[in-house]
Amino acid sequence: MAGRFAWARLPDEKLLKVRLKDLKLTIEGTWLNRRLKELYDELEERDIRVRPHVWLSDEWFSPDETPGFAIPFYLAHPRLMQLERKKIMEVEGGTNWECMRIMRHEMGHVVQNAYKLHRRREWQKLFGPSSRRYPNYYKPNPASRKYVEHLRLWYAQSHPAEDFAETFAVWLRPRSDWRKRYAGWPALRKLEYVDELMEEIAGKRPKLARRFTVDPLHGLTITLGEHYRNKLKHYSVEAPTTYDRDLRSIFSDNPRHRRAPTAVSFIRHNRRYFRETVSRWTGEYQLTLNTVLEEMMARCRELDLRAVGSERQLREDFTVLLTAKTVHSLYSPSRRQWLAL
Repeated sequence: MAGRFAWARLPDEKLLKVRLKDLKLTIEGTWLNRRLKELYDELEERDIRVRPHVWLSDEWFSPDETPGFAIPFYLAHPRLMQLERKKIMEVEGGTNWECMRIMRHEMGHVVQNAYKLHRRREWQKLFGPSSRRYPNYYKPNPASRKYVEHLRLWYAQSHPAEDFAETFAVWLRPRSDWRKRYAGWPALRKLEYVDELMEEIAGKRPKLARRFTVDPLHGLTITLGEHYRNKLKHYSVEAPTTYDRDLRSIFSDNPRHRRAPTAVSFIRHNRRYFRETVSRWTGEYQLTLNTVLEEMMARCRELDLRAVGSERQLREDFTVLLTAKTVHSLYSPSRRQWLAL
């Protein structure tokens, strides 16, 4: 595929100057076609007749006015996935498993809009009004059993439409065993309702049929560099400066340990481990965690802290600290939550 696109051989600094529209990418001929075929097979198995039309854009999203969804452009080429990982530290939807997870979620939006399900009284009773304004941030309750758990950061709790899309995605996934998984949860009623709805609409044509694209890749005039500058703002978080007591409980500021390795070098050496582990535990984006780690290292430098003792114990203690700070930030009103889906 690289031979088809001259920009694929460019170094990062030059590639970032290329406009999105000039990438000239399509879904055809990529691994995304196989994932879409898998999605269509899952829909056919349930006799859900709506087949979404899909296009490339700058992120994942599904418009209300058309039965389709957009896929981020970087998934259509390995060179762009490489750049995405370098800039954002991860590739959302970059594996077969995660791509299918997100596609099933987007399909939930498509089904909701295609059959006008949100107009039903029972739908509104269970999920809430879909007309509710999307928040700039939301404060999830990780312990809540009123919502299914599918995408990261307890995304079902962000908005009624996301709650339905997440519930649909859990219902659609083959062999999800949702009745057993959510037994005793209030969320089970939502899953049972989705099951009833899908049986009702099985074999029926959708009410929403007009197909068009929103913000297609060929119409986006910003450069890759501008795209990533905008994207980085979404991941930014105001890191708290109340680390000192916690950092001193792990590292030493005693002058007699001045010959020991610095806490900064210890964190930097283990940064990838901390990022990936805490991201896996909490669902937080690695780029956001990196911002917090930078702030922590700055405080360690100011306090001249040293890494003394067992490296294994230090790693465990610091991982617990970073996890606690991350979970706390999910509840902070100052947090800027990026609702990418």
